[in-house]
Amino acid sequence: MSDQPNQREKGTVAEDAAVEFLKTKGFTIVKRNFHFGRDGEIDIIARDKDVLVFVEVKARSNDMYGAPESSITPSKVKTIRRTAQGYLYVNKITNIECRFDVIAMDYSRNPPEIRHLVNAF
Repeated sequence: MSDQPNQREKGTVAEDAAVEFLKTKGFTIVKRNFHFGRDGEIDIIARDKDVLVFVEVKARSNDMYGAPESSITPSKVKTIRRTAQGYLYVNKITNIECRFDVIAMDYSRNPPEIRHLVNAF
């Protein structure tokens, strides 16, 4: 049995760090890991004052495949947008400004680098 964390565990660690980062910036965390449909998930839903923010968290432990945020494909953006619409529908939320941010965690740096891409897509 390996002591190495699996991808899900690494993702949880990155999301926990992203939540703490957002809180230090004054965000209020509304929900984590919202699922809608077969493959739709939003890592973090938060409020930045009067704006509802849907946050995708991406982490990399090395830069072999580029920056963490470079893994967000047009297909992933479409899925995130559809999932956000599902969240608004399920919770009967209307007339609110929404935004899509990315938190990129770069663990190849020491200390790890956190980049917050506001209104990323």
